[in-house]
Amino acid sequence: MSQTSSEISSGWRQLFLKEDWWAIWIGLGFVFVAIGLFVSGSGIGWIAVSPGAWHSLPELGTQLAANAGRYVALFIVLAIVFSIAIATLGFQIRQFLGAFLLLYVASILIYALGQWDQAHTYNLEPPLVALALGLLIANTTTLPEWLQSGLRVEFYIKVGIVLLGAGLPFSLIIWAGPVAILQAAIVSLVTFSTIFFVGGKLGLDRRFAATLGAGGAICGVSGSIAIAGAVGAKREHASIAISLVIFWAIVFIFALPIISRALNLPTGVAGAWIGTSEFADAAGLAAAQTYGGYAGHVPGITGHPDDAVKAFTLMKVIGRDVWIGIWALLLSIVATTRWDATGVAGRADAGEIWRRFPKFVLGFLLASLAVTLLTHGYSYADYKANIVPKLVAPLTNLRTWAFTFCFLSIGLSTRFSDFAKAGAKPFYAFTAGVVVNVILGFVLSTQVFVDFWSAIGK
Repeated sequence: MSQTSSEISSGWRQLFLKEDWWAIWIGLGFVFVAIGLFVSGSGIGWIAVSPGAWHSLPELGTQLAANAGRYVALFIVLAIVFSIAIATLGFQIRQFLGAFLLLYVASILIYALGQWDQAHTYNLEPPLVALALGLLIANTTTLPEWLQSGLRVEFYIKVGIVLLGAGLPFSLIIWAGPVAILQAAIVSLVTFSTIFFVGGKLGLDRRFAATLGAGGAICGVSGSIAIAGAVGAKREHASIAISLVIFWAIVFIFALPIISRALNLPTGVAGAWIGTSEFADAAGLAAAQTYGGYAGHVPGITGHPDDAVKAFTLMKVIGRDVWIGIWALLLSIVATTRWDATGVAGRADAGEIWRRFPKFVLGFLLASLAVTLLTHGYSYADYKANIVPKLVAPLTNLRTWAFTFCFLSIGLSTRFSDFAKAGAKPFYAFTAGVVVNVILGFVLSTQVFVDFWSAIGK
């Protein structure tokens, strides 16, 4: 049956009514502007400001004062593009701007702290500092309601992932894709089966167990929400699954880099393990970025600092997140044909794959493809000498800002008391999957595919 004009018009409107699409427009907007300026002999380096290395507080103060105009300009640009998206998505701009201003000022201080020449000695990596500071504030004070409008965790991380594509050549994605997808498929299937089986033995409803399993096996919060809707789970089931995902994601932000550091894992190998074991994109990126920061500062840790983030992204975003639509489709079919009546109207169809597919992944791939096409024909030496400092590095700075906003927002929007609502049985089922997930991911990353992940930066 052909679509009516109103249906087509409604489809086009969705391109400006979904958070995923706005992450693509903003992220690719920065990438294409940067490419355009680079081709014309300029760049976005001036606006993509970031704190430099410093030793003493007076030195930091002088540096920040000298670049005050650039920081103000960056805030204005980000505030404008984010506000357009926020308004279109139906939120109040005034509240968002006030909250975002506080988030931006705090992020400057956190970003600058990470540039202190003693930061690595005290493990003061920006992602961990942002998260810890946010958790401390959120769990010791009562935050005003209007501040929540600026804590757009998923939005910031999706913009950051799109920008991340500019630093990952498409050839690397094609090269690493099969291994990442294979490793992700193995871990996801085993983890889901474990959680679903243990949940069933503990007497949990199959839809609840499937929601928990998806949160541990695919892509955390998004996976829990998507599968809960696909199988007809209760609203509180999705909330409990999300709480457990966030709890273990926060634990692993600190635990995985510490364990990897104790084992002196190469940055690429550690990034792959983190990508296999973490449940949330934002948390995993924080852990991978933290571990990457050890390279060159901690004896025994080999590999380039960026290798940890690259391996994590290939493993988590390319390997695991892209399965969400397919899992939603398959489980919706099982729920509607094999399980008891769900109360969900409609039927499962192939369109479910597209509806559930994380669209921001497309932005990541397009950003990677755009930079790959631009740099085609460049030698590696020319790429490092010209492309990286003038194009990739400024986009990396913008990506770091987005990630810092995200990590701080996670902390500020997380209260430990919420985890107690999950209950014992769901916790046991999910934790069983956590144990299997971490051990299997470690074996695959450090033994089965270790040569591949060790050479990720080469």
